Amino acid sequence: MGKNKTLFQELSGQFFHRNKLIFGLAAFSALFSGFGGLIISWLLKELIDTASDAPGAMSFEMDLMLFGIFIVLTVISFMLDYTTRPAFIRRAMTQYKNMAFEKLMGKGISTFRDESTATYLSALTNDATSIEANYLSQLLSLFTMSVMFFGSITLMIWYSPVLTAIAVGVTILPLIASILTGKKMVDAEKKVSEQNKSFTAVLTDCLGGFSVIKSFKAEKEIFKMFVARNKELEGSKFSKERIKTIVGMIGAMAGLLAQSGVFIAGTYLILSGFDLTTGTVMMFVNLMNFMIQPISTLPGLLAGRKAARGLIKKLADALEQNTETDGTEELRALDNEIQLKEVSFGYDKEKEILHDVSAVFKASKAYAIVGASGSGKSTLLNLIMASSSDYKGNILMDGKEIRDIKAESLYDAISVIQQNVFVFNASIRDNVTMFREFPKDELETAIKHAHLDELIAKRGDDTLCGENGSGLSGGEKQRISIARSLLKKSSILLADEATAALDAQTAWQVSNDILDLDGITRIVVTHSLEESLLKRYDGILVMKDGRVEEFGTFDELMDAKGYFHALYTVSQ
Repeated sequence: MGKNKTLFQELSGQFFHRNKLIFGLAAFSALFSGFGGLIISWLLKELIDTASDAPGAMSFEMDLMLFGIFIVLTVISFMLDYTTRPAFIRRAMTQYKNMAFEKLMGKGISTFRDESTATYLSALTNDATSIEANYLSQLLSLFTMSVMFFGSITLMIWYSPVLTAIAVGVTILPLIASILTGKKMVDAEKKVSEQNKSFTAVLTDCLGGFSVIKSFKAEKEIFKMFVARNKELEGSKFSKERIKTIVGMIGAMAGLLAQSGVFIAGTYLILSGFDLTTGTVMMFVNLMNFMIQPISTLPGLLAGRKAARGLIKKLADALEQNTETDGTEELRALDNEIQLKEVSFGYDKEKEILHDVSAVFKASKAYAIVGASGSGKSTLLNLIMASSSDYKGNILMDGKEIRDIKAESLYDAISVIQQNVFVFNASIRDNVTMFREFPKDELETAIKHAHLDELIAKRGDDTLCGENGSGLSGGEKQRISIARSLLKKSSILLADEATAALDAQTAWQVSNDILDLDGITRIVVTHSLEESLLKRYDGILVMKDGRVEEFGTFDELMDAKGYFHALYTVSQ
């Protein structure tokens, strides 16, 4: 892509990228289709003139031969259209959605967190369907309509300028109607897109929060909210279809009146002695279809194109929002330490959560972050994993400020285990490898060290995990997450309340598994204050009200009899 192209231009260009030849052949077929209507009208004139023995009429045999040639060419055109039109649309939509998703995957973790997934769900489903139906599928019709309109005018002027002037006069009505309704169609399409986005957001929340809904017995309230959004969406679609129907009705009525007017005017001209044949008048009546149809349809097609471009622009704007400036520094692996210097941060600039936090985490050692709820533990871990660059102070990895480190390099160095591990509805193997290929021995080693080997021996590594891991226990999902990190060979492992949702025995085992890992810097946010585990950490960072209250080993903190001692004593 050219450097000067906007994302909107890049997305729009995907419709024709490596697709120009197929589009050209489909356009040729569309052009012939437009000429076909003109040719059949002309052949109809010749047949009527032959039947009425009009002066200059062709022989019946010549009419039949021309009809035969026309049918053969039409069949060839239909076959070309059958082959090329669907192929053009398939490649166009595939490339468009592929590029949009690729751009989406290029966003950083911190930027994507602040966005609504409903925007992208709507853009890649409902909006994409609208673009296909109202733009790409109709694009080739523009060629057909243009040929029909200008060809009809040319043919009509050739045979009777006077009757042509009358025909143009009676088409003013459908032209005005189409112009007036075209903008309404664009507005209606935009409203449907917005309502679908809102509906998708509610549906996503309802399905994602199903267990919360059930546990709080909020089914009726959630159902009311769903009904309201569904009503709004279907209402906007109803309005769009009603406008579309009105446009069609106006076009049909105006076309009927225009054809009738031309037929009456032609009959009058013949009776008045004008040099017109019956076949010519019938040709005019037939050509009126090909003149009125483009006039009534073209504004709608152009409106559909405009609406589609609006949807593409909306997606491009969303993809360009919240973009972050990538750093220039490389971080191969953590060799020395992670250092926090007077780090302060708040999601709301007027309310800080972290206050002047300073700490050092040495490479290849294990650290726990503990503290009461709301003390800033998870926020601190999120900053280390570069969830936001809007903090005061410094977060250094081997002396490099993480804001200056390339995002790709940072993601290579860090692995994250969270309380809710996301598992794809794919095999255990694919969830561990994240759909990539690894040497067999490396995969087996990661599985063994994550203690997944027993599960795989029992169920097989090709067992499907179910939607979001519904076929696995919490501990099994956490071990998949650990195996991912080991296979990735990251030098830093961050775990955020990874065992909070597990039973005591499984939580202990998973925590022990993390502590057993060698050569990795482990920083674990934990609510569990179990002596046997805490003694294994090289250091414990104790948080209170967004500040570092204490730091040391388990024995050092217990001997100090400070805040940690109180937390530990209360938890027993």
